[in-house]
Amino acid sequence: MQTATLAASESGNQTILISPTGSGKTLAYLLPLLLTLNPDSQKVQAIVVAPSRELVQQIEQVWRSMSTGFKVGTCFGGRPSNAEKKALLVPPSLLVATPGRLQDHIERGNFDLTDIHTIILDEFDKSLEMGFLPQMEAIISRIPSLRTRVLTSATDAVKIPAFVGLDKPVRLDFSEKNNELKGLTIKTVRAADNDKFNLLYNLVCYIGNDPALVFCNQRDQVEKASAYLSSRHVANEFFHGGLEQPDRERALSKFRNGSCTLFVSTDLASRGLDIPEIKHVIHLDPPVRLDEFIHRNGRTARMDASGNAFFLLAASEELPDFVQPTPERLVLPAKPAQPPVPEWTTLYVGKGKKDKISKSDLVGFMFKKGELAQTDLGRVEVKEYYSFVAVRSHCVHALLRKVENQRIKNLKTKIEISD
Repeated sequence: MQTATLAASESGNQTILISPTGSGKTLAYLLPLLLTLNPDSQKVQAIVVAPSRELVQQIEQVWRSMSTGFKVGTCFGGRPSNAEKKALLVPPSLLVATPGRLQDHIERGNFDLTDIHTIILDEFDKSLEMGFLPQMEAIISRIPSLRTRVLTSATDAVKIPAFVGLDKPVRLDFSEKNNELKGLTIKTVRAADNDKFNLLYNLVCYIGNDPALVFCNQRDQVEKASAYLSSRHVANEFFHGGLEQPDRERALSKFRNGSCTLFVSTDLASRGLDIPEIKHVIHLDPPVRLDEFIHRNGRTARMDASGNAFFLLAASEELPDFVQPTPERLVLPAKPAQPPVPEWTTLYVGKGKKDKISKSDLVGFMFKKGELAQTDLGRVEVKEYYSFVAVRSHCVHALLRKVENQRIKNLKTKIEISD
């Protein structure tokens, strides 16, 4: 896919890339973009528009990992726009942004548009689903010298509006043919009554500590399911678009580092999130459309891996018509065992990138001041204003005693268990 995208960029300036989540398409469009950037320009030269904050941050991380020498900047909701305006005073070569926040900066004249030659609309179909069409039209209409247009999508079912300006683009289709994932097993689990939360609990006990995504159709259902699992002493995190940015980052970090293996979410988690390989997808609420079904299931059985998708059905509930053939039925044990407690606990550290704190600073601090063994330190994530550190659960309380009142790079900071 990446080789084909490079070849397409050499033959023309318009590309449509259809590829499932987790297939490497971010690098596929960033590689040819890199070849077009001018090191002598002091203005923004390319824009990537993505539908979610998390995807914006993920694209930024991929670009930084490439060590291109070209500055990247990000703009997205959920944080102060004035800080972004100040950062744009020294314009990045590449700007990655959500549609609404990008439109706002453009309309306020916060950066020069005259050198922008490339726009990439990542997860374009998702942006349309989320209602960002007016913002994307406004953005494209304001850029005077666009030469290159790239659209990426997970499905081939989207009608591309005329304002995008595509004319006979190169089309690259790397989607799963016939909507099938080779390693995916789909099963139904039916309740004896209409209590699907208890059914969910029994299924979670059955699958144990394998990473699992639980999908709901509405935000309130997400929170109710999460609260029910917590009441049954099952470690989990929940996620939806109504959460504040710190809460979204905390939930994702805890899931990524293994502090919980169960993640309850709306369809926002079906694409664009940097999360590990998932063993199980659980449809607590059945997806409304076929494409939602495909995107959710695409979180498991990637590449050559195997995975399971479970439909939880109340006694009176039927499968959607598009689920064919009818999956086999799983009968759960009558008395399930409580799932194991996660091996990791997440610590919150009240300093981040803005305080010149790096990952290596935190690792060194945990080893030296916290006296952790190397095997007792897990994933470390440094955000703008704070950080998250995974530590073996049995080491946490001793470590907190040792680092109390200690300074990181001569900075006093809060270190505590992340709620």
